[in-house]
Amino acid sequence: MFSKKFVILLICTCFTIQTQAQKVQVNNKPERVNWFQDLAFGMFIHWNVDVSLGAVISHSLAGASNEYVEKYIQELPKYFDPKKFNPTEWAKNAKLAGMKYVVFTTKHHSGFCMFNTQTTPFNVMNTPYGKDITKEIIDAFRKEGIAIGIYFSPEDFNYFHKNNIQIGRLQLPEHFPANNKGLMDYDKKQLKELLTNYGKIDILFIDGPGDGLREYAWSLNPELVITRDIMTTPEQNTPDEPMARPWEACYTMGTDWQYKPTNDPHKSGTEIINMLVEIRAKGGNFLLNVGPKQDGELQIEQQSLLQEIALWNFANAEAIHEVKPLSVVREDNIWFTQSNDEKYIYAIVQRSGYEDWKYGTRKNFVLTHIEGNANTKVSILGYKSELVEYKKDFDAKIYTAPTNIGLVVSAVNGQRFYTNNQWKNAVVLKIENAKFRKLNTPKASQSNIDGAK
Repeated sequence: MFSKKFVILLICTCFTIQTQAQKVQVNNKPERVNWFQDLAFGMFIHWNVDVSLGAVISHSLAGASNEYVEKYIQELPKYFDPKKFNPTEWAKNAKLAGMKYVVFTTKHHSGFCMFNTQTTPFNVMNTPYGKDITKEIIDAFRKEGIAIGIYFSPEDFNYFHKNNIQIGRLQLPEHFPANNKGLMDYDKKQLKELLTNYGKIDILFIDGPGDGLREYAWSLNPELVITRDIMTTPEQNTPDEPMARPWEACYTMGTDWQYKPTNDPHKSGTEIINMLVEIRAKGGNFLLNVGPKQDGELQIEQQSLLQEIALWNFANAEAIHEVKPLSVVREDNIWFTQSNDEKYIYAIVQRSGYEDWKYGTRKNFVLTHIEGNANTKVSILGYKSELVEYKKDFDAKIYTAPTNIGLVVSAVNGQRFYTNNQWKNAVVLKIENAKFRKLNTPKASQSNIDGAK
């Protein structure tokens, strides 16, 4: 027979263990997810020791010969010395472009650590540069008020090579930390360094199997928002239909994540702005990548694209930040978002070119999903709708009329951005004191009499 004290002690012990188990965090905190969704737009930065070759980041190691792998690990760190690296400029470019968070590749699949680590000599401190690039990037972006995110690969090709495991991605049980205690311990040590040595980290992008690691990360920082591994994060693709929130679309500016020196064709600024509009209308976040060169500079093409995005954002930021999707995301070339407090609806008018609603001309719209009233007000973000430069006695006012078929709007495109007036990016109508309605179209029946078809 057990003593009464023993039984009580046993019950208390079981209760304590159960309570501790219940406290294990298994998901992002809802309020932190809401915060993340309002960030809207972020900068992804892919940069690794193989940038000196202009190679695909890390993946050239998969299936490579032992000679190639050894040469990669032993030789490439000797060439990493980005003398033109200026994270302050990166951060300012991101801030102007409307990016409110950054995600930096602290460790990609190669296993090369872009931070000061005690786990491996294969890190940025053992290069001619010899400084903690992760710290410099975090400090610069944090100074601009940009939320800090880190990319981390649980799979580690350097670790695989040192432990005689074939290099690949998710092809062997040993590639999964949950099946490989040595890899799990190794990853946890690195995550602890990243999550405790650089101040508060806001976002973690786990690019690989996160079982055991996500829980460990939350134990260090419960406020951490984990994106990939928890959220849907499509690459180079936007879903045709809105997905359940939260989700994040990840895109390159060109065709590769890391710097590609061989005539890499880049998207236009208009394409990227239109992608941002579509992703936000569908309720997602947009993580847009830059790939710094081996000397630490951003490519001129990417700097130019960031500036074009910045110009658009300067006038139109409120249409994409702190907004939510509506039940219908678009009418033809017009995309909709709504402010979180539901006071405003934004109708974002995409244009096929600068001649589509030319500068200084009037255009009429029927927004069938907007129910207006006598108090409905429409304005254009960034434009006062009073004067058009160099035009005298020109009527630039906005006219609105609520009708049974929707809200009729007549407006002039009068915001001048280019000397030749060939700015071709989206114009945003801000609508207040109106309701959004989802139209119920009755099914029509077709007559079957002869000649009806």
